[in-house]
Amino acid sequence: MKTGIKKKGYMTVASIGCFFFLCVDFFVKIYTRHHIPLLEGFSYPYQGIGVFEDFCGIDFSLNYAMNKGAAWGVFSDRGEYLLVARILIMGALAVYLFAGKLLKLRKVALTVVLTGALGNVLDFFLYGHVVDMFHFVLWGYSFPVFNVADTLIFCGVITLLLEETFQKRISASKSALRG
Repeated sequence: MKTGIKKKGYMTVASIGCFFFLCVDFFVKIYTRHHIPLLEGFSYPYQGIGVFEDFCGIDFSLNYAMNKGAAWGVFSDRGEYLLVARILIMGALAVYLFAGKLLKLRKVALTVVLTGALGNVLDFFLYGHVVDMFHFVLWGYSFPVFNVADTLIFCGVITLLLEETFQKRISASKSALRG
């Protein structure tokens, strides 16, 4: 009986955490839309709010950027198709998450990815575009502006890649011990 509680416990904690970050994403985007200037120029701090400048060659500012496309604004002229594709991908991930027998870490990582994707899809329904606000200039390279939801997707994908890498190494070690 305790095993069932433990199995459900980590997903409950992950779900509460994801709901928290979804709310953070939502409210940060509302704040951004109402209090941060829309990104229109290309000189630091891009008419936004400078957080820090030249910290070890890195600049960081808050800017309101409207992204009607995918990552880096790719396919911005195909917003409706991207929305449908995102929803289909989210559905497939949800089916995989809930129907598959997955390791705990993989379930948590997929939940985090789905939470980030949901945050960005909600933007399309609410605003017609994704609201981005975090802008870094890394040693002269202007990194694309991103948001909390993008960060969740990134962290979830990195966790999935690391989990997969470690699982392959563990399997290879077990095979070597047997052989």
